[in-house]
Amino acid sequence: MDWIKILSAVFIVAMLVFLWPRAGQMIRESRKGTINEWLWVGLLLLAVAAFVVFLMQSMHSTVV
Repeated sequence: MDWIKILSAVFIVAMLVFLWPRAGQMIRESRKGTINEWLWVGLLLLAVAAFVVFLMQSMHSTVV
């Protein structure tokens, strides 16, 4: 391993050490969504996934 990989690994570990407590605090103090909001989130994620599948299928048909 060269020194860039070692420094990158140290940097990633340091980021996790410093950001993990903040992320936990943000999650504890954030407001909870209603069921209607979560349904919209699910619908949007499903639409994005369907669009990605459509793009993959359209690219597959042009390559073959």
